[in-house]
Amino acid sequence: PEGSSYYATDNLIQKLSQMVDDSIPEKKVNLTMTGGFGGQGANSGMLRIRLVEPEERKASQQEIVARLTKITRGYSEAKMSVSQAPTISVGRRGGLPINYIIQAPNFEKLREKLPIFMDEVGSDPTFVTSDTNLKFSSPEINITLDREKAKNLGVSVLDVAQTLQFALSGQRFSYFLLNGKQYQVIGQYDRYNRDDPSDITSLFVRNSQGELVQLDNLIKIEEKSSPPQLFHNNQYLSATVSASLAPGKSIGDGIEAMDKIAAKVLDDSFSTSLGGESRDFKESSSNTTFAFGLALLLVYLILAAQFESFVDPMIIILTVPMAVAGAFLSLWLFGQTWNIFSQIGTIMLIGLVTKNGILIVEFANQLKEQGKSVKEAIHLAAEARLRPILMTSITIALGALPIALALGGAAKSRMSMGIVIIGGTMFSLVLTLFVIPAIYSLWSRELKHPHHMEPEESKVNKELELTRV
Repeated sequence: PEGSSYYATDNLIQKLSQMVDDSIPEKKVNLTMTGGFGGQGANSGMLRIRLVEPEERKASQQEIVARLTKITRGYSEAKMSVSQAPTISVGRRGGLPINYIIQAPNFEKLREKLPIFMDEVGSDPTFVTSDTNLKFSSPEINITLDREKAKNLGVSVLDVAQTLQFALSGQRFSYFLLNGKQYQVIGQYDRYNRDDPSDITSLFVRNSQGELVQLDNLIKIEEKSSPPQLFHNNQYLSATVSASLAPGKSIGDGIEAMDKIAAKVLDDSFSTSLGGESRDFKESSSNTTFAFGLALLLVYLILAAQFESFVDPMIIILTVPMAVAGAFLSLWLFGQTWNIFSQIGTIMLIGLVTKNGILIVEFANQLKEQGKSVKEAIHLAAEARLRPILMTSITIALGALPIALALGGAAKSRMSMGIVIIGGTMFSLVLTLFVIPAIYSLWSRELKHPHHMEPEESKVNKELELTRV
């Protein structure tokens, strides 16, 4: 909780570290950090666990996270969350996967809306745990000096300030050398003499006559709560809401849920943005859309140059929507999420599945040049190219099978890529054999002056004979 000392936090962290040693036999390395990192206060801490290799343990990483989450719910001393480290991370980031930044025009509106927002996040089934970096309950002590009384007693404001600084701040005054080592001289009261706010009133300050005057006669102490730190983002006052996701939920689902809560709770004077892993996901998604469109354009231009036609490439590219539909269907059937790996796999599908259309359309064009009709040419081409299409598609699917089966270290995160490739390839394989001939029959035109080229005709007829054997 807010106001906890470093020592209390460190004791709890050590207690949790011992719990991990006793409860997680799959642990290889256990690293603890208490306060002072990432701009956090003395009341925060982190425990990072490195597991043994997957082949050396029976439980998966997700199962260990679920086990730790269940155990930490039994601790009432602090608010705890358990999360997996991202497979791909930009910079040295950690913590919860959802980081939603709320930007407010002033502190009063932020203080009014943030608790309501947190209540909505806590009740949303998309999230397991949630927290915010802006706290309003940090205990604070305001000391008011009676200047008139201090003047009458010969005590200056500087004397009072220095006394408080020497007693409480832990300032380094000097250092000394002993046996070749340097030691700091730090002025501060012992812990038991500064644990309670009333201990301040028992301090003494020396006045101008050299007499000791107790601060209880000069100061008034007021305890209140306020944020220990204010945060800014894009020059606005801000608060970052962090959350962990429920099983089966993706970062995209979390961002969508946060947007819905923001639309419900916040008014038009607020603005929002993303941070950490959430921002990485959003940026990669927009970049993936651009890369997908660019890949389609490049494939179309290359095919247009190869076929010397603007229609044939369109027929071939129709295999891409079928592959993408198969990819999404496969992700849904196997309970996988739309992440950076599945996005990469979808882009790969553009090159992998267009070869089916190329094999059929190219051979059909050769048959048309021999004088075959469009329907006869596409029928013979689909029949002749069936075996190559089956062989290449099955080869691609078998090549991606180890990825889909999550074989190897950290392979669980890459599973969605293999599922996208296999599902998209096989789905496109089945539909290509029917859709491409149908579209070719509708869009392709008969040649008015077929060119009978003996070498080419002999080559095509020979291939047809081999196919029918």
